[in-house]
Amino acid sequence: MPDSSEKPLMIELRGVNKWFGDFQALRSIDLEVRLGERVVVCGPSGSGKSTMIRCMNRLERHEEGTIIIDGIELTDDMKNVTAVRREVGMVFQQFNLFPHLTVLDNLMLAPLRSRKLPKNEAREIAMHYLERVRIPEQAEKYPGQLSGGQQQRVAIARSLCMKPRIMLFDEPTSALDPEMIKEVLDTMVELAEDGMTMVVVTHEMGFAKTVADSMVFMDEGEIVEAATPADFFSAPKSERTKTFLSQILIH
Repeated sequence: MPDSSEKPLMIELRGVNKWFGDFQALRSIDLEVRLGERVVVCGPSGSGKSTMIRCMNRLERHEEGTIIIDGIELTDDMKNVTAVRREVGMVFQQFNLFPHLTVLDNLMLAPLRSRKLPKNEAREIAMHYLERVRIPEQAEKYPGQLSGGQQQRVAIARSLCMKPRIMLFDEPTSALDPEMIKEVLDTMVELAEDGMTMVVVTHEMGFAKTVADSMVFMDEGEIVEAATPADFFSAPKSERTKTFLSQILIH
């Protein structure tokens, strides 16, 4: 097996700090994610997980430190921000689909506007990714006609239509009913198996054990522990990690 450290760095955070007013949401965050690596970020509510992932495509602006995504540093230069967002897909807790557009139109929107693709090519790409997430038959429906799990799969397909090099997931199953969670996680597992570089904020520890190359545990704005899944689940070093796992793994 090749040494993963030989693979190019896709995400690099160095000494990243972020405040909301007087509240420090991120404290000296250092993180590296290499090409094809799947990193699962977990931690209690309010630990800074979502803030960190949102800083990776400048949905939140970090005040100190350095963030480099696929060789481009995120600064106040909108040219850099736009370039990064073109390469980074993001899936949120809420599906953020346009309710007045069909599923197909939701998927075609970014390729038409951002990539300036011809309509027939955008449609072909949209249908390809709807098939990829196993709901091509829903193409002409509106988001409100779909289940939550189907809507989230549409949101994943919409991100894939931009052919990103990195996918960020911010608790993608937390708004779903339990029976719909598996279909979304199955889609994400397939993406991982295809070698997509992924950072996933989630409490789904079964998913983490299946796909993660590394686990990151955050608490109070800090990365408390980073380890392989085997070490993270069987021999966590930090007391905070042990407490968190004992609470989340009781079921």
